[in-house]
Amino acid sequence: MHHFSRLGLAAATLLLGTSASAQVAGTFSVRAGFTHIAPQVKSGNLSAPSFPGTTVDVGNATSLSGGVNYMLTNHWAIDVPLALPFKHDIEGDGAIAGVGKLGETKVLPVTVFAQYRFAEPEAKFRPYVGLGLTYSRFFKTRSTATLSGLTGGTPSRPTTASVDNKWGITPQIGFVWSINERWSLDAAYYKSFLKTTTHLSSGQSISTRLNPDVIAIGVGYRF
Repeated sequence: MHHFSRLGLAAATLLLGTSASAQVAGTFSVRAGFTHIAPQVKSGNLSAPSFPGTTVDVGNATSLSGGVNYMLTNHWAIDVPLALPFKHDIEGDGAIAGVGKLGETKVLPVTVFAQYRFAEPEAKFRPYVGLGLTYSRFFKTRSTATLSGLTGGTPSRPTTASVDNKWGITPQIGFVWSINERWSLDAAYYKSFLKTTTHLSSGQSISTRLNPDVIAIGVGYRF
């Protein structure tokens, strides 16, 4: 009986040693958490007719998020973040700073990352770097009475707005910390280089460099 117990303990030790926290080629994982987007806005001027220096600012947004990851090799991976849409407020700035909210828009960014993970597959802590291509889709852009008042709109015919969808490059740094053989913590910072243009029904437009800082944290499960 003692002999079989030692054999069982040895087998369990071997199993845990080979599977615990191993991020090897062919490993597939999912995660769930939240993502915070903080645009670093540099706004152009609203086209004429407008006050000189009429610019805008774009607020931060947080949403439930997650992602899927597939290890192509022991170090290279393809990663696709997923999230519910983010809602950003658009406010007056520059010559119209203090007027308040001009509108809001929802955005659904879709990114595919190529990641390189450092350390060995069995390491408990693995930092990584990534480079991704992002497509940002803006939708449900709504304007306020304040925007209408600034651009000649009326209650019966308010000024409306639309935001151009755009592609951008997104570098990334982060880490995976393995809690056990299945569960892990994934945290990342990335920067999307994104510039877009908002068009108003009044015929005016404004270009805005958003370049958001992004923080994503999730709890992962490895299959």
